[in-house]
Amino acid sequence: QVQLVESGGGLVQPGGSLRLSCAASGFTLAYTAIGWFRQAPGKEREGVLCISSGGSNTFYADYVKGRFTISRDNAKNSVYLQMNSLKPEDTAVYYCARYWRASCPQQPNGFVSWGQGTQVTVSS
Repeated sequence: QVQLVESGGGLVQPGGSLRLSCAASGFTLAYTAIGWFRQAPGKEREGVLCISSGGSNTFYADYVKGRFTISRDNAKNSVYLQMNSLKPEDTAVYYCARYWRASCPQQPNGFVSWGQGTQVTVSS
């Protein structure tokens, strides 16, 4: 069974950093693109970043450029989201999801096999 499990969330002060992990099981993560998404309370889920099977990435949110970095470790069947200079508005549940092809879509649509999410709270 295809499964994605996010971890690494928690409470952090503004300006701090967190590294989120997305561990895959039931499929080989290296074959497909993987995206990171987030959803704040009362808001719609939004795309953050996507990494292709070849390692290229696509930004979906301009405000995270220069602060967030996505990477993959195929040997560990995992994808990571390094989050630096965190702001209170970054508070959300963060999800990873599998795309159905190797390349990232230009818009954050068509992702499947969503994980349960990990809570990130940025607060003083």
